[in-house]
Amino acid sequence: MSRFLVVLLAVCVVPAMVSARLVSEPFHLQGYVYCDTCRCGYETDATEYMDGATVRIECRGKDSDKITFTTEAETGQDGRWSVDVASDRGDDICDAVLVKSKNSECATPNAGRDRARVILTRNNGMTSNIRYANNMGFLKRTPLANCHQILQKYQETEEDI
Repeated sequence: MSRFLVVLLAVCVVPAMVSARLVSEPFHLQGYVYCDTCRCGYETDATEYMDGATVRIECRGKDSDKITFTTEAETGQDGRWSVDVASDRGDDICDAVLVKSKNSECATPNAGRDRARVILTRNNGMTSNIRYANNMGFLKRTPLANCHQILQKYQETEEDI
């Protein structure tokens, strides 16, 4: 009888205790927000990372468009934002979305780089609680004067095409 209890403990109770510990730990979600100073649609050597930009995390049900979770974060001086999400959002589709910029010269969200899909579940084989969102960017109102030289490095000018 005591062997049965030891086996039961080893098979049922110990894994339950370990998984309960993992479930209680929040996800640490983080990313960066930048200003696209050349308005080229991606990060370059002239990219500036933005202080004070607001990012919203939105989760929606897979079968509906209903928002099931939302929270916001603000970037620091290095353009990095981070937020803790306490619960597993495995039944949701979650995105980090640009909300606003404190810089009026760089305040237009770059279509296609204004949101990033994030995975907030433990049912996918990932063991870390840290999750990274792709960098998101705003477009500068007027491109920098030296953008032509910068983009030549990336072969994105009309002369190089």
